[in-house]
Amino acid sequence: MARADSVGPAPDTTDAPDATAQVLVRAVISALEAVGGYAGGIYLRSPTTGLLLLAVFTGLPLQLFRPWWRMQVNRPYPVAEAYRSGQAVLLPDAESAMSRFPQLMAGLPFPFASLYEPVTAGTERFGVLVVLRQATPGIPVGTADRERLRRAAERLAADLTDLEAAGGPVLWKGDPMGVPAPPPEAGPEGARRAADRLAQAVLSLDREGRIGYVNTAAEELLGLDGSHLQGRLLWEALPWLGHPTYEDHFRAGFMSGEPVHFPARRGRHAPGQWLSVDLYPSADGVTLTLGTSAKPAYAPESRARQDPNADTDTETDTGVDADGQPDLDVSADEASALYRPVALAIALTEAVTARQVSAVVTEELLPAFGGRQLAIYLLDERHLYLAWETGFPQGFLNRFDGVSLDVRLPGVETLTTGRPMFFESMQHLATAYPGIPLDADVGARAFLPLIASGRPVGSCILGFDSPRGFSPEERTVLTALAGLIAQALARARRYDNEVALARGLQSALLPHRLPVREHVDTVGRYLPGTQGMEVGGDWYDVVETGAGLLALVIGDVQGHGVAAAATMGQLRSAVRAFALSGSTPEQVVSGTNQLLIDLDPGQFASCCYMLLDPASGSVMAARAGHPQPLLRHPDGRTEVLDLAGGVVLGIDPEASYPVTELRLTTGSVLALYTDGLVEKPGLDIDVGVERLRTALEAARPSPLTETADRLISEAGSTADRPDDIALLLASRTGGGA
Repeated sequence: MARADSVGPAPDTTDAPDATAQVLVRAVISALEAVGGYAGGIYLRSPTTGLLLLAVFTGLPLQLFRPWWRMQVNRPYPVAEAYRSGQAVLLPDAESAMSRFPQLMAGLPFPFASLYEPVTAGTERFGVLVVLRQATPGIPVGTADRERLRRAAERLAADLTDLEAAGGPVLWKGDPMGVPAPPPEAGPEGARRAADRLAQAVLSLDREGRIGYVNTAAEELLGLDGSHLQGRLLWEALPWLGHPTYEDHFRAGFMSGEPVHFPARRGRHAPGQWLSVDLYPSADGVTLTLGTSAKPAYAPESRARQDPNADTDTETDTGVDADGQPDLDVSADEASALYRPVALAIALTEAVTARQVSAVVTEELLPAFGGRQLAIYLLDERHLYLAWETGFPQGFLNRFDGVSLDVRLPGVETLTTGRPMFFESMQHLATAYPGIPLDADVGARAFLPLIASGRPVGSCILGFDSPRGFSPEERTVLTALAGLIAQALARARRYDNEVALARGLQSALLPHRLPVREHVDTVGRYLPGTQGMEVGGDWYDVVETGAGLLALVIGDVQGHGVAAAATMGQLRSAVRAFALSGSTPEQVVSGTNQLLIDLDPGQFASCCYMLLDPASGSVMAARAGHPQPLLRHPDGRTEVLDLAGGVVLGIDPEASYPVTELRLTTGSVLALYTDGLVEKPGLDIDVGVERLRTALEAARPSPLTETADRLISEAGSTADRPDDIALLLASRTGGGA
C-alpha cells in the first residue's frame, strides 16, 4: 500500500479526454452488470511498446492494486496472455488461476474469480477488459456470461475505433482513473440505532474503501466525530491502517468475500495501543470492526530500515515514528516487495536459458526493491564475464568484462568470499574501493554472490539511483534470492550446453545440399525453436533412388533436444536406406515404423514420403500422421492435398500406410512442412495452414529459393518460437505434361 499522503489525491487523468473517459467508464460498468462482477477495469496500450496500463478501475480501492497498474505484455499473467493471444482468459476460482498463472496468485492468494476479454477490432488490439467476481469453485464460466462479456468488449472496441477515427486518443498515459462509487449511505435509522447499541466499534465501507456509517463506539474509540470520517477513504481518515504490512489483509477482505482478522497498532491518538481489526465483506461493501487487543507475540509492522545518512548499518527503524504512529514513508515499489520475491521464485522455475533467467531477474527483482541497474557476471575459467546488463551507461561495464578472480573489485570479492556487500551510497563504495571507476556520483549498490550448491556461478550487481539503506530483512531476502538466481543460472547453463549440442547434431544430420536433377528443383529450409530445448526433431531430405526417381521426405520427431535429434538421424538414415533399395512408399513408411518400434526410444514421429518421377511428374505418396502437403498449380491456384494416411510412426506395429497417386504438372510447386510452421499458441492449426496456403498462392513460383524464404520469413522473424520448423519445396520445371 502506498503512504497515506499519496492515497488522497485523485489519480492523474489529464491525458484522458472526457470522450475517452466516458467510453471506458460506460464499458466497465456495463461489463460488471452483465456478468455480475463486483470490480473491474480496462487495460489499454500505452505509448511504450509492449506495455499495458490500467486505464479505469472500479469496485476496489485503487491504491491496494498499485503493483498491477502496469503490465508488460510478455509476462505470464492473464491480462498479458489475453492481449497476446486475442483469446479470453476465464478463471472461475483460485485453483484454476494457480494452475495457469501461479505468479498472479503469489501476489493475490485469495479465492476470487477473474475474467479477461481482449478488446480488438480486426487486427487492431486496444487492450483487455477485466472483471472480478465471486469464485465458483469447480464450476467453469457459463456460455451466457462468456457471450455477454464478449459483446461488452466488442462494443468497447467499436467505440474506441470511432474515437480513433475522430482523432481521439486510444493510448493511455499516466495513472488509472477510479470510477466513483455511489455516495456512502448511513443506512436506515433503525439500523443506525441498532449498531449504536453495540459496544464494538463498527464502520461501514463501500467497495472503494470510503467510510459510510460510523457507530458511537467507533467515535469514542477513535476519538473522532463521525462527520470527520464519513465520505473519506479509510486510509486517509485512519492513516495508521495504511501501513504496507496490512495491505494483504485488506486485499484479502475486498477480494475473497471471506472474513479477515488481524492486529494493528494505533497511531498518534493512542501510541502503542493495539487493536483487533475484523473485515466482513459482501458484494456491496465491507463492515469493519475494531476492538482493543493485547500486543501480539509478533508485531507485524516492525520492519527494520537503514538510515541512508547513517555512518554504520546498525541503525534501524521499528516502523513507527516518535509518536508511535507507523512510519508510512515507503514507496509503491517497496510495497510490491511483499509479494515480488515469491513471484520471482516462481518465475525462475520457468526460465530455461540464461537470458530468460536474467530477464526474469530484471522484471521481478529490480521493481521489488526500487532498483534501476542490474548486471550479472558468470564465472568461466576463473574469470567473470558480463552476461546481462541494464540501466548502466553504455559501455561502462566493458572494462570489467573478463576480470580475473585475483582483482580487487566488489563484484569479484562478493563471489570469492561468499559474502553479500551493501553500500548505502556511492561515497561508501568509493571509500571501500579507492580508485574504482563509478558510473554515478549519487546512488547505492548491492553486490550479491551467485553460489549454487556450494559451487560459484557468478555475481549480481543491483544499482539504485539515490542513497538508501538495506534493512536486515532486505539483506536476508536478497541473499536468499541470489541463491535462487544462482541455481536457475546453473541449470540454464546446462540447458544452453545441451542446446548447443543438439543444434550441432541437428546441423550435422540435415542435408547440406540437395541433389540437382533435370526437370525438377528442390529447396529446403530449417529453423530451430527459440524456447529452451526446442530443437532437434524436424528433418527433410531428398533422395535419388536407383530407379531414377526422386524421394521427397519430411518428418517430425516428438520431443526436442539431443534425444530427438539422435532419433531423427536414425529415422533419416532408415528412410534413405529403404528408398535406395527400391522399396515402394508403403514399404518405406511401414519399415521405418517397425524400426522405430524396435528401437523403442520412447518417442514417436510423423512423416510424409513422396516418390516423384521427374520425367512424367507422377507422384506416389504415403503419410504417417503428418500435416497435409500443399500443391500450387501453374495458374496459381493452391490447394491442401488430401492424402490417405496412417497413424504416426512408433505406435502400432500392424499399422498400414496406403499410397495416394497424383501428378505434378510443369510449373507446379509442392510444399511439405512440419507443424511448427503453421501452429501458434491459442490458434487452430487450420488457421495456420490456410495462412500458409494463401502465402504460397501469392508467391512467385520461381525462383524457388525466394518462395521458400517468403514462406518461412514470418516465422523466422518471431523471437519467441516454441517449435522448430522444416520446409521442403519441389517445383516441376520440365518433362512430360
